[in-house]
Amino acid sequence: MQIPIYQIDAFADGVFGGNPAVICPLDEWLGDDAMQAIAAENNLSETAFFVPRADKAGGDYDLRWFTPACEVDLCGHATLATSHLVLTRLFPEKDRVRFITRSGTLEVSRNGDLITMDFPALPPEPCAVPDGLVAALGAEPAELLAVKWKYMAVFEDESMVRKISPDMQGLSALDKTGVSVTAPGGDYDFVSSFFAPKAGIPEDPVTGSAHCTLTPYWAGRLGKTRLRARQVSPRGGDVECELVGDRVRLSGRAVFYLEGTISVPDSAAITEK
Repeated sequence: MQIPIYQIDAFADGVFGGNPAVICPLDEWLGDDAMQAIAAENNLSETAFFVPRADKAGGDYDLRWFTPACEVDLCGHATLATSHLVLTRLFPEKDRVRFITRSGTLEVSRNGDLITMDFPALPPEPCAVPDGLVAALGAEPAELLAVKWKYMAVFEDESMVRKISPDMQGLSALDKTGVSVTAPGGDYDFVSSFFAPKAGIPEDPVTGSAHCTLTPYWAGRLGKTRLRARQVSPRGGDVECELVGDRVRLSGRAVFYLEGTISVPDSAAITEK
C-alpha cells in the first residue's frame, strides 16, 4: 500500500524554522499500531493522519495525531500543517476546513498565507510544586500552574526561559506528560518553551496546544485578549494568540518541505477506527 506523505514546517515563515510535522492523508484508517509505527519511524514531534468524512456532519475530516511514543488529544502545529495541505494543495479553492478530533470540532480558516485555528481554551490552575520539578528544571519558578496533562512554570524574566536546559529523565518521572516554561517577553507579550520527554518529545520546537493554556493565563495577567508569542526553542516560531470566551484562536504560517510516498503492508488498513 502506498500512502502520500508530506512534511510541513508549521508556525514558520520559511523552511528550517517552526515545528516540522508529517501529514498522511488516508482514504480509510490504518490500524493504530501501524499509525504509531509510522509516527515512530518519522521521529518528529507529531505525525497527523486524516480521513474524509462521508456524511460531512460536523466536519470535513477526522483527524488524529501521534508522537513517536503515543497518540495525543490535541496538537496545534500538526493541525496547522494539515490545514495548510488541505487549503493550499488539495483544495485551494476553499478558505476553511473542519476537523473532528478527540478535542471536539476544530475549525480552521485561511486569510492569505495566515492560518487561524479555533481551539478550546484550557485555563491553568495554581498547584503545589511536585517533588523533583525544580531539580529537573534547574530553576525554581515564581509560580506553578497545571492543567490535566501538563505543568506551566512561570518565570519573571525571558532570559530564564531561554537558558533552561532541563533534566529529561527528571521530567519523565513527573506525574504529568509535559512542562511549559514561560515568562514575559521583550519583543513579544510572552515567550515559552515546552518539554515532553514522557511523550517522546524532549523539546518541542513550537507547541500550539500549549498556547491553549498560555493564552488565557497571559490574557488575564496582561489585561489584553490579543497577544504575540514566541516559542524560544532552537528552531523557534511565532504564534498569534487571541482569547475569545472559552476558545483560543491561534494563527501562524506554514511551508512545504518534503512530499513523497511511504510503503506499508496492506494488512495495516482497517475499515473502522
